[in-house]
Amino acid sequence: MTGFRWHPAARLADGPENSTQFQPVIPEQPPGAALAMALAGQGRPFRIGGLGPAPAPGPQPMFETLTGGSTGTPRRIRRTQASWTASFAVNAGLFGIGPGTSSAVLGDLVHSLALYGALESLHLGAKLHLLGGQRPDRQRQALARVDLLYATPTQLRLLTEAIGPEVSLRRLLVGGSKLDADLRRAIAAMAPNAQVHEFYGAAEASFISLAGPDAPKASVGRAYPGVRIEVRDAGGTPAAEGEIGEIWVQSPYLFEAYSGTPGSARWQDGWLSAGEHGRLEAGFLYLSGRAGRMVKIADRAVYPEQVEAFLQVQPGIVRAAVLPRPDPLRGHHLVALVQGEATDAALLAALRQEFGPLVAPKAIQRPDIWPMLPSGKTDLTALARLL
Repeated sequence: MTGFRWHPAARLADGPENSTQFQPVIPEQPPGAALAMALAGQGRPFRIGGLGPAPAPGPQPMFETLTGGSTGTPRRIRRTQASWTASFAVNAGLFGIGPGTSSAVLGDLVHSLALYGALESLHLGAKLHLLGGQRPDRQRQALARVDLLYATPTQLRLLTEAIGPEVSLRRLLVGGSKLDADLRRAIAAMAPNAQVHEFYGAAEASFISLAGPDAPKASVGRAYPGVRIEVRDAGGTPAAEGEIGEIWVQSPYLFEAYSGTPGSARWQDGWLSAGEHGRLEAGFLYLSGRAGRMVKIADRAVYPEQVEAFLQVQPGIVRAAVLPRPDPLRGHHLVALVQGEATDAALLAALRQEFGPLVAPKAIQRPDIWPMLPSGKTDLTALARLL
């Protein structure tokens, strides 16, 4: 089976060009040396960063990466290297990645999207820029030499807020959460020539769907090439068109198992659920939220992610998160945490109009700090402690 390689045309900007050293658990810093060491293994199992024993070998080339950890401790994900190289081949055709392409990642290599983008770039022969750990304004300056960027919406928000010139990006591959309208406009102002390719996936499942230009704004697109998607009801049977249920996927890109602490993903007859709920309409996938974040308010299922998405597009809001609090009458109520200039009164009124008095958050809080994870996502566990 195919393992990771260092393509003869690949280059690592400001980093080592290949390495003869290898060790199975690789320090994440410096990132260039970490990548060179991983690829020096020529199919031997490895992990960059993270705690725990070295990955065990298997019948195929293996490796480990980490979950995002937005709602808890990151978990180690055990994968075949072929589960990623299969999508490398797809993306080479979809996005023209190869010799002559310059690419960049904004996050640390312990985050699966950054590691994926870095390994895909070197495997396909691109020139890779590792920009994790740099200030957003310096990242923006570095993108003057880049064609393709792998990033999360949170990373892009910081990038668009930084002072700097327009950048010459041609393609943006965006995953981690849904892009809102304000961020899309900011991206267009920063990178007017960039085509934005938004995908939905998970550390356990890799690519699940990809949103093309025909995708409705509220959707996360159609199934990525090679992926089958089913939405199932509580009884495990396929849900009706437009009915919310649990999302199950089957593809060549799925993980093998968790290493160490188990996570929320479940296998059934070759299908995988990463614990997300959503619906299918006319072949397009719409997300509701994670099963683990869903709460009951007066016996009604409520997904905080839907309230967060609404808040994020309100004028003057920079960041938003929604967390449940115990409620003796209704089971739970919601509290919104925000950063931005919008007033509490305006936000609460808009929330009540959109979601009704039962579901709308009862209070607005404005934390002085906004904790972030290496994955570029909001640290919801740390935010909950601030409450």
